[in-house]
Amino acid sequence: MRLYAAVAAGGFRRHATYRVATAAGVFTNTVFGFILAFTYIALWDERPRLGGYDMSEALAYVWLGQALLAACGLMGGGFEDELMERIRTGDIAVDLYRPADLQLWWLSAALGRSGFLLLGRGVAPMAVGALAFDIALPEQSLTWFAFLLSVALGAVVSFAVWFLVALSAFWLMDGQGVVQVAWLSGMFFSGMLLPLNVFPGALGEVARMLPWSSMLQVPADVFLEKRTGWGLVEAYAFQGGWALVLLLAGRALQAVATRRVVVQGG
Repeated sequence: MRLYAAVAAGGFRRHATYRVATAAGVFTNTVFGFILAFTYIALWDERPRLGGYDMSEALAYVWLGQALLAACGLMGGGFEDELMERIRTGDIAVDLYRPADLQLWWLSAALGRSGFLLLGRGVAPMAVGALAFDIALPEQSLTWFAFLLSVALGAVVSFAVWFLVALSAFWLMDGQGVVQVAWLSGMFFSGMLLPLNVFPGALGEVARMLPWSSMLQVPADVFLEKRTGWGLVEAYAFQGGWALVLLLAGRALQAVATRRVVVQGG
């Protein structure tokens, strides 16, 4: 386990060196936060309590989305392009020879990256949003810890989704089509554009059952204290269940892909 802890720490340090990119990301998230915030204000003025949120909760949801956009990989896990390129060039054979599990190695690096992005690109936009708007904040101090745990589970689910996407490169000459589908799915079904509670009827029911809701909708509801007591346990079980299912799917696909590499001679 010390190996994977070191890989996670390395992932944190690696992304901490990209100071200009981090500053650009903070600026971009903040600008889009303002755009979405004013859009939500207009919408909630017409429909108060839309989706079960009041105005301050809706605005908090906006800035939570900007804070978690990179940390929970709503638009990409940040590693899939590199992994797909290694598969395409055959360098993945070197990774498979390492005395480390391929999935756990990339998971550790991804969690280190998510940790940095939560601090480096998440805190500043959230702080700006709290200063510029009247946003809802947790009333209980323990909610902050519950929220961070939910974010961590969301980051694991995100990794598992993007790991499956990356492994598609073993069968496809160009996996960018799969990446684009996953990107659009993440934007829509995570609740990035609108809370999933706003989605009507069967669409809302299905959207809330999909894994992408673990990345934003569930952590946001934990932060807004919509999930407390047994509801909080159910939220963790939902996120943990998807994480387990998707990681096992990734493990199975990795095993098949490994045999494919051996058959092709590396």
